[in-house]
Formats: sequence, structure tokens, C-alpha cells
Amino acid sequence: MIGNFDFVLPTKIKYGAGSLKLLGDELKELDARKIMIITDKGIMKTGLMGRLTDLLNDEGLEYIVFDDIEPNPKDYNVEKCAKVARDNKVDTFVAFGGGSPMDAAKGAAVLVNQGGRIKDYQGKDKIGENCIPLITIPTTAGTGSEVTFSSVITDTENNFKFTVKSPYIAAKTAIVDPELTLSVPPLITASTGIDALTHAIEGYTANCTEPIAEAIGLYAVEYISSSILGAVENGNDLHSRDRMMMGSLMGGLSFSHSDVASVHCMAEALGSMYDAPHGLCNSILLPYVMEYNLPDCEFKYARIARAMGIDGNSDRETAEKGIEFIRKLSKKIGLPGLSSLQINKDDFETLAEMSVKNGSNGSNPRAIDKNTYRDLFIKAYEDMR
Repeated sequence: MIGNFDFVLPTKIKYGAGSLKLLGDELKELDARKIMIITDKGIMKTGLMGRLTDLLNDEGLEYIVFDDIEPNPKDYNVEKCAKVARDNKVDTFVAFGGGSPMDAAKGAAVLVNQGGRIKDYQGKDKIGENCIPLITIPTTAGTGSEVTFSSVITDTENNFKFTVKSPYIAAKTAIVDPELTLSVPPLITASTGIDALTHAIEGYTANCTEPIAEAIGLYAVEYISSSILGAVENGNDLHSRDRMMMGSLMGGLSFSHSDVASVHCMAEALGSMYDAPHGLCNSILLPYVMEYNLPDCEFKYARIARAMGIDGNSDRETAEKGIEFIRKLSKKIGLPGLSSLQINKDDFETLAEMSVKNGSNGSNPRAIDKNTYRDLFIKAYEDMR
């Protein structure tokens, strides 16, 4: 029997090349009077921000720009954003960029009207309905944050990443325009792309998943695995960019209705301690966690491999070939190993403790403890394959 589950999708998706031009219509539908664009300083250095503000100027819409969002967004980024929004009587948010601006915007959307500190809302069922309306516009094909109703924030007092989760923080509209990713450099394209693949794989295999999340996740694997190399090697290849953006979107839908698992537990620990890029951490750790999970995940990993165009004489052989394909793909697209992050090996015990305390630890398809996490960190660090 299929267990009982809910599938809630509070976000309207406007997808397609050139769909950025629909922003004005979506803001008018929300009756936006004073808009805050939430982004980061990296986006401000590109020509993308000008394209966005030109649209708002043409529509005669009033806005301010808040660009003080750091990678792995910090609690103080979110709280400052909310204060600036409150002081300026902002009534609508537009999050523009990668996962960090979108996650920060979701957190700030809570605080503007509901007050407190963002870590007061850690977990589920602590958020009221009166969040600031949000439109998300991703500029990378990686996080899927434009359609999720969770926000991952760094608690800087305790050096730990935590999650705020509620359908109330979901964007009202996600404008997903693959043309916005054409200027993304190869390394970021590669790391965010494997991040999206990780979302799809973990969304499909988490032990709390359900059939709709499974179907979306498995199809996302097909889109991403067949397109990431083209997007990395030729950033102007709109066909590959389009398929990567759709794969990222579907990966976000999958894990937001399922969960992530041990790859993210480890990656978030690294992000908390070293402020390391989240997508890069996921890309490094994915094959090691898959190898560990294989005894309990053989059938699903074989299906993932077949979605990537790989087959063997048995599910076990097919799954093993799929894991090796992912490992080689990461190297082919230029992603480094764990030792490149300048990690102190003495921290592996602490990183393992942080991983096992992560809220998604219980969703891993194979039970995993602190000692296993430590061993996986060591293996990934020492592996020279």
C-alpha cells in the first residue's frame, strides 16, 4: 500500500527562455507597492541586475535593492534584511540570484511581520500565514530553492546550519528563465549542476519519499545527467542550459516533497564550519554516500543509473556503474576533491557530530551513525581517484 501523504505546491511556476519579462505582470497581480530586490554582491557585478531593474523602471514600480546576502546565508543577513524591509515599509520581495538570496528572502519574509530572530522558527509549524509575498528568480541551475518551502540558514553563534520549513514561506511565483544562466562560469555551472543532481537523487531515495516526488526526481536525473557536460563546456548552449534549469527545478520539487539525506548532512556541516560552497560540497560527497547506501538502495540506484543511460547485467552492477559514472563526471567537469577545501583533518570528529545531528539524517535510506560519517569524511579526503 502507498502511505498517506500531502503534495502541496503553493508556487506558480512561469518557465521558459525570456520569462523574466513577466515580472511586472506578476508584481501587479500581487498588488506590489514597495518592492525589495534581495540579491548578493556577485549578482550586482553582472549585467543581470540592470535587466531586472529596467523592467521595474519601465513599469513605474518603486523598489529598493538589498545585496548584503553572503554565501551560506547567515542569521544576521536575514535579520538585517528584515529590518531594512520593515523600516522601508516594503510589501513584496523579489529574490534574485542563487540559493543564498532565495533562502535569505524566505527567512526575512517571516521576520518582517512576525518578529523575533530567524532561529526562533527552526523546524516546522512555527510560522504564521502573514509572510511577505515573495517572487523568486533563480540565476543558477542548482538549488531548486525557487520552488521549495524551506530555508537553510547558518546559526553564527553555534556554527550550525538549520532549516526553517513551512508552505507559508514558499514563493507566490517562481520565474524560471534559463537565459539568466548563460553568464554563469564553468566551475559554478558544474558545482550547482551536481548540487541539483544530488537533490534529485536524495529526493528519489530518501526513506520518507512518495511516488510523485520519486517520479519528478528520477526524471530530473535524466535531464541533468544528459545536459551538464554541454552546459559546462559551452556556457552559451541554451539547449543544455534549458535542460539544466528544468532539471534543477524538478530536483527542488522532488526533495521539497520528500527530503534530502546524508550527502546534505555532511555538506551542511562543511558549510557551517568552513563556509564552503554548498554545491561543491554536495558534488564531492555524493558518490561516497551512494557507495555506503548501496546495500539498502540497490534497486533505486540501478534505476538512477538507467536514467543516466547506463546498464549492466544486474541491478547491483548497474548501480555500481552509475556511482562510478557520477564520480568520473564530477572530475570531467572540473570539480576538485575534498582536500581542495583546506579542511583540518582534526575536525572530522566534529563534522561527523554535526552531520548526525542534522534534521535530515533520519531520511537517509540506510541508517548512519557518527562513526560512519567520520569514516566517510576520511575516505573522501584521502581518496585520490
